[in-house]
Amino acid sequence: MTLDTVLLNGTVGVGKTTTAYAVGKFLARKKVPHAVIDLDETRRMWPSPPGDTFHRALSMRNLAALAGGYQEAGAERLVLAGVVETHRDVSAVQEAVGGPLVVVRLVASGDVTDDRLRGRHVRDEEGLSWSLKRRGELHAILDSAGLDDHVVPSDGRLPATLAEEVAELIGW
Repeated sequence: MTLDTVLLNGTVGVGKTTTAYAVGKFLARKKVPHAVIDLDETRRMWPSPPGDTFHRALSMRNLAALAGGYQEAGAERLVLAGVVETHRDVSAVQEAVGGPLVVVRLVASGDVTDDRLRGRHVRDEEGLSWSLKRRGELHAILDSAGLDDHVVPSDGRLPATLAEEVAELIGW
């Protein structure tokens, strides 16, 4: 048996992690065994190896270990928050979790994401500058990549509302 898996994808500041935790709360209320993983945490290491700025290989090794452990512990569903930019990235996540996944892209206006990023990077000008630049780059990459099974706007919406919409879209 494989884990039913959803990946919340999107640019920085769009609400992936917040929505993933809300989907987890939704599943807990329904008494569905599950795990929530922020893929940023599976790659948090310094320094980056040459040619792998975002630690993708490390992230996938760690994700495979976590997914297997959660499944052994009884999880039936897996909620991921992270970024996939290519079909190859999607395939790597599928291989790591041992089965198919649904990619739900969250989108929000630049004003909304920029405000969120400013709140996240108080007293971190370098981080803010990088994130603001990356937001636009990543948005363009994701727009042209065609990876999404569903697209959900997150502007001005409560996490619980987004979680319910995501769950309904994917049949959870």
